[in-house]
Amino acid sequence: MAARTNFLSEITGLFAFPAAENPTVAMVEAAYRHHQIDARYLTCEVEPENLEAAVRGAVAMGWAGFHLSLPHKQTVIPFLDELAESAQIIGAVNCVVIRDGRLIGENTDGAGFLTSLKETTDPRGAHVLVFGAGGAARAIAVELALAGVASLTIVNRYAARGEELARYITETAGVSAVAVEWSTNFAVPAAMNIVVNATSIGLYPEVKAEPAIDYDTLLPGMVVADVIPNPPRTAFLTSAAARGCTTIDGLGMLVNQGVIGIKLWTGVDVDPRVMRDELTEIFGA
Repeated sequence: MAARTNFLSEITGLFAFPAAENPTVAMVEAAYRHHQIDARYLTCEVEPENLEAAVRGAVAMGWAGFHLSLPHKQTVIPFLDELAESAQIIGAVNCVVIRDGRLIGENTDGAGFLTSLKETTDPRGAHVLVFGAGGAARAIAVELALAGVASLTIVNRYAARGEELARYITETAGVSAVAVEWSTNFAVPAAMNIVVNATSIGLYPEVKAEPAIDYDTLLPGMVVADVIPNPPRTAFLTSAAARGCTTIDGLGMLVNQGVIGIKLWTGVDVDPRVMRDELTEIFGA
């Protein structure tokens, strides 16, 4: 057997706060092992005031790139050298590629969500309601608009932020988008075909938390999706399923955006089934 002469693996990872509940490392390293990619993935809990230092540290240590999760998807932008088209359109970054010391911001969230959604339903011509107006919501809303939905309703606790996103969608994609201030026991309009929770409500450890809506307004025939991967079966989805809705968990979005990220970092097209199987084993989903 030939002696191994190279012990320098590619380094990738995640910057988030909090980070402990994020399962991305498990699925990415499963793909690395399966495809024999000599790389590692580090989950890093980075407080907002330390984000710039973390980004500079990744460059100094020769990382291939990193993911970003809450609350860093928009605040990272000033620390990057370039935004890819996806990130420019969406206005948020969830994946950074480091090439020759340059930091290139990408957004794979929206594409990952859209791929997962299309496995269940075609959003073209649909009326869609999105809870939230943060980085994930922006990515999802933009991709849905570009996919040809008939209308978008953005429901957010802070009216100004929701209005800004709705205005941006209308101006960028030419799709009718409106913003509604989120009040307690929000009633989902009966005309909605697809309802998406793009907030962090229900994320571990707050697993019993649910968006404050009137659940009796979730009707059979609606497709209800959640972006939260941990737990995959959120209280929100459980309540929706009990009312006859078709539900989509957050693992599909997580896996599909991860596939794109690994391709950007390593050039390898990995098998999404390997990643999904790893998460299914972890969560029993």
